[in-house]
Amino acid sequence: MDHTIQYGTAAAGLISILVVYLALRRRRTVRSIPGPASPSWLFGNMLQLYLSPTYGNYEFDWQRIYGPFYRIKGCFGQDRLMISDPVSLQYILNSPHFKFGPTLENAIHLLYGIDSIIGVKEEDHKRIRAALNIGFTAAAVRNYIPVFEKAAHTIMAIASSQSRVQIIADAIGARLPGWLWRAAIYLPTATCKAIRTAKRLADEVGIQVLREKRAAVEQGLDINTDLYGQLLNLHRSDKTKHTLTEAELVAQTAIMMIAGQDTTANTLAFGLVELAKAPEFQDKLRTEILSTLSASGGGSVSYDNMPLLNAFIKESLRMFPAEAVTDRVAVEDVVIPLTDSLITTTGERISHIPVPKGQNMTLAIASYQRLESRWGEDAQEFKPSRWLDGPTFKGEAVGPYANLLSFLGGPRMCLGWRFAIMEMQVFVCELVGKFAFTLPEGDSTRARLATTLLPTTSNGQKGALICAKRVM
Repeated sequence: MDHTIQYGTAAAGLISILVVYLALRRRRTVRSIPGPASPSWLFGNMLQLYLSPTYGNYEFDWQRIYGPFYRIKGCFGQDRLMISDPVSLQYILNSPHFKFGPTLENAIHLLYGIDSIIGVKEEDHKRIRAALNIGFTAAAVRNYIPVFEKAAHTIMAIASSQSRVQIIADAIGARLPGWLWRAAIYLPTATCKAIRTAKRLADEVGIQVLREKRAAVEQGLDINTDLYGQLLNLHRSDKTKHTLTEAELVAQTAIMMIAGQDTTANTLAFGLVELAKAPEFQDKLRTEILSTLSASGGGSVSYDNMPLLNAFIKESLRMFPAEAVTDRVAVEDVVIPLTDSLITTTGERISHIPVPKGQNMTLAIASYQRLESRWGEDAQEFKPSRWLDGPTFKGEAVGPYANLLSFLGGPRMCLGWRFAIMEMQVFVCELVGKFAFTLPEGDSTRARLATTLLPTTSNGQKGALICAKRVM
């Protein structure tokens, strides 16, 4: 019996040593991934990443020097992996071994609530996604065209910014427990007050919309012309597990209002700046739009059969994704595959990266969408013709649309990506069909626009002014 206990103790000791060894090996591997030097222990590379005069000044150079998988320093000396490798991104976005980074997760709960589709987890997420999917099928989205066409008179872009204080606050906040974040919403600060007001207004809007839909049903009117109508109709007629309660419908309002509008508006705003810089392409696009609208005779417009329009939208999404970077954390020890092998700082060539549980990583969407090996040597140029001349990428598709990650990918990809594309198609046709866009006169203004245009609003985008002249 004593020998059995001794053998058991020895085995347990060996297993413990092996676990510690494997964990240390993973951490050593991460630390041996090449990357830029850190100019500061306090900020790491975060100021270079987020606060350069033009977004991407450092990030795109780092990608060119170190490849699509490298290491940077976060605040307080923390190692972070910067990933734009398509195979790695596809694996991470489709794997259950990763979750949102703590700052992103806490922000989602504050802005959208724990009952929103991006706030809930696992089975609840699958259930709500399955229910919402009925409103975002290709057939359903086509029913929204009249709504888009009525609304396509104004586009508003909202810019957000980073600061040194915000970067440090995010780094500290990532180390705080979730309950403290949820309690912080009640602080009497201007930001917390704004978030509370936004959430209250979103709930009020959702409740009001459902009240109007119920009244429409009582009057015998068709309510299937928008997302709320379709979901409410399903709730009333089908009590399966995939239907949402009215309270759950209201809980989705904030994300529909913010994530469903500002992202599209921002991408279009910067796409229109590029259109203003390309008058010849703009004239050709306008000719295609007017010809298609005329041929429709006031009836249904086949937006998907307009090559110049869709090339412009794809290139706008590629160059100006609504989210340039997003964070993930490994929830367990895992091995990430690479498209091509890399050489570590110790001289070892590896084709897979073992990472430990808790490892923070940044999915570099803007970098991926400017990766030369994926999009060509002119990947830094706004060039809609790349979508007309043949295949625009190499390898397997990553995202749900045009091999782009503007809508992410995997189980957490943007459910409303078809909705967003249709929205952009209608708005561009309305705007470019009626207005000609130009840059303001003066070389200094043009130079300023060229240097301040950024690829996303989530990382310090600055506004750019263009002139619009009515053409019809």
